[in-house]
Amino acid sequence: MRVVGLMSGTSYDAIDAAAADLSLDGDTLVLTPLGTISTAYDDELRADLAGALPPAGVDLATVCRLDTRIGRAFAAAAVRADEELCGGRADLVASHGQTFVPWSAAGGVHGPPTIGVRACIAEATGRPVVSGFRTRDVAAGGQGAPLVSIVDVLWLRGRPGVPVALNLGGIGNVTVVPGGAKATGGEPLAFDTGPANALIDAAVRALAGRDASGRAYAMDAGGALAARGTVHRPLLRRLLDDPYYALNAPKTTGKERFHLPYLRAALEGCGPLPVEDVVATLTRLTARTVADAIRPFGATEVIASGGGTRNPVLMGLLREELGGEPGGEPGGAGRCVVRSSDELGLPAGAKEAYAFAVLGWLTAHGLPGTVPSCTGARHASVLGSITPGGPGLRLPRPPATAPGRLTVASAPGTGRPKHAG
Repeated sequence: MRVVGLMSGTSYDAIDAAAADLSLDGDTLVLTPLGTISTAYDDELRADLAGALPPAGVDLATVCRLDTRIGRAFAAAAVRADEELCGGRADLVASHGQTFVPWSAAGGVHGPPTIGVRACIAEATGRPVVSGFRTRDVAAGGQGAPLVSIVDVLWLRGRPGVPVALNLGGIGNVTVVPGGAKATGGEPLAFDTGPANALIDAAVRALAGRDASGRAYAMDAGGALAARGTVHRPLLRRLLDDPYYALNAPKTTGKERFHLPYLRAALEGCGPLPVEDVVATLTRLTARTVADAIRPFGATEVIASGGGTRNPVLMGLLREELGGEPGGEPGGAGRCVVRSSDELGLPAGAKEAYAFAVLGWLTAHGLPGTVPSCTGARHASVLGSITPGGPGLRLPRPPATAPGRLTVASAPGTGRPKHAG
């Protein structure tokens, strides 16, 4: 089955699309990557989306307009992915939608945090669409995140030591896969670690001004600002005191908590600081909080993905905090290997889009797409809603054996298959 996975996360800069050919071989789900594309939001839509996020207030009319406009943008991305990556022969589209604002209260999530009208995708592509993945897990008492945890568990199961999947988007999240991880009680565990790029991006946009060509800075490209700065220790200590970091997993967070006003409040009393020092401090914050979250589990290997992997300063600090190194074998003298998901066959920039392709495949086959110990749900659930692409909707029969592991094969014509374990 050829599935197009669509994803746009807390950075809300573009829609990532990943096409995969998925087939079941015994109890192994074989994922053959067919390629990825990224479609940027236009400036107006991105600005309107940013303006609707906390701490700004938003009315229902604005949400409705954004829901439709983002649905149309996802539809255009799906059409392009089907044509360019699947030759117009995709069987299914799996759309995460745009991460928005969850309804959270009393330490739990009560409403799904994604928008993007799925009927627009079905109408434009003529393909069935699986969407609304998080809602069912929330209904079952879960956090609705991180949903990619089931893919991480299938993918990394059987690797030596204690592998941890890390995503560095706007918010960081991890999946700890059982092995020697006694701290998890033998069960997989997943949760959001806190801000990854969210505060760094907010600081750059607000404080860095414009580059030599006159363009406003949107991110710390290549970690250039952080590399020139010095960590401001009082600011770092103040940021590390946020009570979120002490909460027990499962837990989730987002830009409804970690945003520019949050940063400005932390900066009060610190005196004027160069933007380079602020960004250096926030980059260290991300590395420290990720490492602090991972360390109790005795991680021997971190497989990183997301936009943060393109920041060499952040990756270097993460290795420093974990006592890790690039490449090599997991473990050894208490050291933790830090590597990119590219090394295991999934592009770091599109790993989550591939994960939602897998989740769409599971739903289409009537199979659960959650790990209760990772989301906090009462039980595993078949996720999402299916929107027919046209008359005569036919779904595959559930397999006799649900997949117990995931193998990533090489794309056609690129050499021997790559395996996660």
